[in-house]
Amino acid sequence: MTSVVTPNRWAWAEIDLESIGHNVEVLQRAVAPAAVWAVVKADGYGHGAIRVAKQALLAGAEGLCVALVDEGIELRQAGIDAPILLLTEQPVARLNDVVRYRLTPSVYSLSFIEHLMAAAQSAGVELPVHVNVDTGMQRVGVSVDDASALVRQIADRAPALALEGIYTHLACADEPTSPASAEQLSRFDAVLTELETAGLRPDLTHIANSAAALAMPAARRSFVRAGIAIYGVSPGTGVDHLMGGLRPALALKARVSHVKRVAAGSSISYGWRHRFEADTTVATLPIGYADGVPRRLGTLPDRPGVDVLIAGRRCPIVGVVTMDQLMVDVGDADVAIGEEVVLIGHQGDERIQVEEWADRLGTIGYEIVCGFSKRIQRVELGDVPGTSPNS
Repeated sequence: MTSVVTPNRWAWAEIDLESIGHNVEVLQRAVAPAAVWAVVKADGYGHGAIRVAKQALLAGAEGLCVALVDEGIELRQAGIDAPILLLTEQPVARLNDVVRYRLTPSVYSLSFIEHLMAAAQSAGVELPVHVNVDTGMQRVGVSVDDASALVRQIADRAPALALEGIYTHLACADEPTSPASAEQLSRFDAVLTELETAGLRPDLTHIANSAAALAMPAARRSFVRAGIAIYGVSPGTGVDHLMGGLRPALALKARVSHVKRVAAGSSISYGWRHRFEADTTVATLPIGYADGVPRRLGTLPDRPGVDVLIAGRRCPIVGVVTMDQLMVDVGDADVAIGEEVVLIGHQGDERIQVEEWADRLGTIGYEIVCGFSKRIQRVELGDVPGTSPNS
């Protein structure tokens, strides 16, 4: 597999596109007859939006979802012709770009619809739109009570605007036993019934995010908006048991840049948070919190640092993670400069998953994978950086 970049430092992320495709196919089989639209916002959750989008479409996804106009433009300029849904209303100043690049806007306010209509009329096109209904997330969306009136306003603006879809977003889909999702579904279905009675119901309806796609058949509708699941990361502990067929697509790796023996009783890193109880060997890795390895993954007064994998063996991070480097206690192992270390991924029979970091930090896998900075080059699986410090 040919890399799209040339690694130039001893820290990188490997992206397994075959796993992306595999995950889309698994989800497609699970949610059929609903379709899968792949969510590739935030640079494909840190995996690379263009490569993920192309792989997902190749595997059977029928559309894409993004958060920003520029994210949609990037995909169009890469030659992607599939439908691209913008998940929120965009700045009015960007609406000419929305029309020019054939992006499908979400709408939920009358003022935005007026500006959108003007942009579509100016370009002489009919622009498909999806109405976002707020059934309880209380983030964005038209209220349940006002949804029918908003849809009527869109219908009255034909042929400039075409009502293609209507959707909502679930607040507690990763908690399958929560009554919140059933309540939201009921509110959404009440809106659909009202629209159907008025002859205004659009062709496409969608509700499910990754968690709901896995756990809630009633939420699957025309298509599911699959985000974190296509990257093989769990949407939350409540649906961990449904992740068995999905494979993680990202591995984070580095090479040992320095090795030293340290004496019992000495301390390490900022604040001297970790004190060695015995003589040991410490390996330094040239990766830190500026790359997206959170500082709190290192030693704190009440707990040891998380593990990395060296030679197939778990070894703990010692001391706080610094901006560009972190240190690992390898015991009496014979570790060489240039040796490969796995921070996320597998080595031998051991595996460290994104969820392990998330649990440690009290957060979710989304935040972890989206947090890896641009300093970490993404390479497609099969291309491994060389064995010299400047390779």
